[in-house]
Amino acid sequence: MRCPKCGCQEDKVIDSRASREGATIRRRRECSKCSHRFTTYEEVEREGLMVLKRDGRHEEFTREKLLSGIKKACQKRPVSPQAMEDLVDHIVAAVTGKFEGEVPAEFIGKMVVDGLRDIDEVAYVRFASVYRRFQEATDFVHEVKKLEAKQ
Repeated sequence: MRCPKCGCQEDKVIDSRASREGATIRRRRECSKCSHRFTTYEEVEREGLMVLKRDGRHEEFTREKLLSGIKKACQKRPVSPQAMEDLVDHIVAAVTGKFEGEVPAEFIGKMVVDGLRDIDEVAYVRFASVYRRFQEATDFVHEVKKLEAKQ
């Protein structure tokens, strides 16, 4: 691991802990040259899991893209970064546990919609508007009425 301060590749691990419910390992390191301390994270690399899009295209499944979509839906909403990370962790665990080579985009979208419904109703409607391809304002009204009916 290269030191972010001096670029030296010699370091020692000071502390290792499981993070994100065991999905990653957090390591505190100290550079042997300049004694700068920094943190790294290790996670299992899941190669080959592809998302089957609605139009038939395939795209690599990435945690970062999933988190980006959730962040956009939660933008300017009182949703903690930890709540978003937890939702992403839950979805990644479900996807990797159920699918090996290919996962339908609809499965991921439904999990995001269900998760956001519990976290923030506005973020839920925002994401649902893209996921379900709302065409008119009445589509939004219908979705909000469904939310009210569940409460």
